[in-house]
Amino acid sequence: MCIGFPGKIVSIDDNIAVIDISGTQREACLDLLPDEVTIGDYVLCHAGYAIQKIDEELAKEKLDFLKELIEHEIY
Repeated sequence: MCIGFPGKIVSIDDNIAVIDISGTQREACLDLLPDEVTIGDYVLCHAGYAIQKIDEELAKEKLDFLKELIEHEIY
């Protein structure tokens, strides 16, 4: 099973974004996105690539769910 993590874009240089995932920052390539993104947008990331732009509400919902999984060790 593959898991994509939602993150907020905090910077963009060329086509590489730095995204914040619950306080952890990672780089994500933007080459696979069909939509244009800007700083402050949320994206779903997998294997170093942003694969989908998502809205803030959905991103927070998914992050809360992932935190719950970790807290209850349901993985």
